[in-house]
Amino acid sequence: MPTVTGKAEFRRFMAGLPAEIDNKLLRGAGRAAAKVVAADAKERCVSSDVRDAIKTRVSAADGRVVAKVQVRGPGAYIAPWLEYGTAPHFISVDDSQREGRSVGRINRQAKGGSLVINGQFVGATIHHPGARPHPFLRPALDTKQGEAIAAAQGYINSRVSRAGITGSAEADGGDE
Repeated sequence: MPTVTGKAEFRRFMAGLPAEIDNKLLRGAGRAAAKVVAADAKERCVSSDVRDAIKTRVSAADGRVVAKVQVRGPGAYIAPWLEYGTAPHFISVDDSQREGRSVGRINRQAKGGSLVINGQFVGATIHHPGARPHPFLRPALDTKQGEAIAAAQGYINSRVSRAGITGSAEADGGDE
């Protein structure tokens, strides 16, 4: 009857494999894919403030790896307006904020003014015509989806060998 050696080492290797796959391989693959989409989103973005706020983030929890391209930090509040545009709307000083003051007095007291455009008082209420959308996130995902998948696959292929999984999830840089 044949004798088998290395059963204990094999069992240890197999037991540690899921954690190694989650922590090293899949997080790194997700990061590689997210970076492709983020780079394209940055190229498409018409605002330098929003462009500088585009970040990637990868997390792993409950056996699931999630890679995100997000707009975070200064300038992030502008991103939804750029992506989707704005509908026409009225801008006015809310009555609860006036404290009995006229809009003209509020404008004189406020730093930067509340309803002053180019140094000119424009009235108690103005009509904003809205802004047309300049989508950058969704088109980046739509056009770079295949390239992002290829980047993730390339990351996996470069780190899996007969010897095991090499490198770390942080090899190509952490979250941005």
